[in-house]
Amino acid sequence: MRVLIPSPLFSYTGGQRQVEAEGESLARLLEMLEARYPGLRHRIVDEQDRIRKHIRFFVNGEMAERLDRALGSGDEVMIVAALSGG
Repeated sequence: MRVLIPSPLFSYTGGQRQVEAEGESLARLLEMLEARYPGLRHRIVDEQDRIRKHIRFFVNGEMAERLDRALGSGDEVMIVAALSGG
């Protein structure tokens, strides 16, 4: 499946905006991404395996709020990171 990476996380993927990955759920996808891009998962989920407040997932254009969201091999996963500041 294709995974679109937000610009704040490009440093973990060597500048890649999108990567190919596999996983039967968002949780498993993050494990696979972590194996390939160490440190990436921790920027997306916290120590209690909750999606961080500034992160959103969209699977085929629909927001996914849980890491147990099932995925298929042809899905497109977009990870969105909100910007903050003042």
